[in-house]
Amino acid sequence: MTRFGLLLTSNGFASQSLASALHFAKTSVQMGHSIEHIFLYQDAVYCASADNDLPADEPDLSAELAQFCQQHHIPLLFCVTAAEKRGVVTAVKQPKHGYVAAGLAEFAMRQTNIDKLIQF
Repeated sequence: MTRFGLLLTSNGFASQSLASALHFAKTSVQMGHSIEHIFLYQDAVYCASADNDLPADEPDLSAELAQFCQQHHIPLLFCVTAAEKRGVVTAVKQPKHGYVAAGLAEFAMRQTNIDKLIQF
């Protein structure tokens, strides 16, 4: 059994990265591996925004990711500095339900608990 950490850096609404990460996570768990954490950094923090308003015919993959992580007790973290820089979170704006603010130091400390880090 492999313990994975996932790092997302691309905007999940402008690329395939979020869909690919979600598919990888689901498949890994089904095969008996574990996802120890998912960390959103750089433009991937847009997925944590509660302000996303998608058309009715588009799936909300960021909500699906949050639900999957809650179901499997996987920490779903986003870089608070990157989110503040991009206006995703502020003193007034809160992140989407299921997403937890963290710093790069926490991300670095979590690397000791994994076998492989996969970047999307």
